[in-house]
Amino acid sequence: MATRNDSPARGRVGRAAWAVLTGLVVESAILGLSVLPAALFWRWSFDWNLTLTWLRVVVLSMSLVPAYLLFAVALMLLSAGAMRLLGWRTPADAELVIADMGWPLLRWVRYAASIHVTRVFAGTFLQATPLWTFYLRLNGARMGRGVYVNSGTLSDHNLLEFGDGVVIGAGVHLAGHMVEGGVVKTGRVRLGRNVTIGVGAVVGIGVAVGDNTEVGALSMVPKHSALVADAIYGGVPVRRLDRETRG
Repeated sequence: MATRNDSPARGRVGRAAWAVLTGLVVESAILGLSVLPAALFWRWSFDWNLTLTWLRVVVLSMSLVPAYLLFAVALMLLSAGAMRLLGWRTPADAELVIADMGWPLLRWVRYAASIHVTRVFAGTFLQATPLWTFYLRLNGARMGRGVYVNSGTLSDHNLLEFGDGVVIGAGVHLAGHMVEGGVVKTGRVRLGRNVTIGVGAVVGIGVAVGDNTEVGALSMVPKHSALVADAIYGGVPVRRLDRETRG
């Protein structure tokens, strides 16, 4: 015999199942459509009237890079467009209980999954290029001019706000969410103009960094930290360094 607690449990299971199903359908459609430009490009190259077998092999080999670029650009455009159209985003300044399987949490999960897919198939080779910065903007990040991102481990793009001239080093982990005690907590990350985040650094949620400030390599900026402008920080957790200490 069913109990009163069965209905909420079924609701959570149903919401989770729907999120998984819709996520799979959307990502399958995005990936399938992203392959189409590359497939058409290959079909066009196959139709060339080349009588020499070795020349056909050379042309096929050389078509790999442009075909991949077509796929990667299409993937970034379609993924960002789909997330915007569907409204899948990371809610700002929220606390989402994982066990509840609420809709805000599930929208965040599908947004994060889409970012991960794009990161694997496009970001692996295109990070540190203007194309990757362009994708981050399309996917919700607010970025000024001359932003350079050499890391694929930026998440929750709609919660990122970077000023002009920001440089993100390789392997930097910067996200607008963290998990504590079964709760997903979110917060915006704001970097002022000409901020540099060193290689392998970790930046927590709710962090604000002033203009012209540097965070050293392998440093850790705790959540909700405020780093002043025109300074140098380093360490785990970070502390302000004098110019002499840096050397």
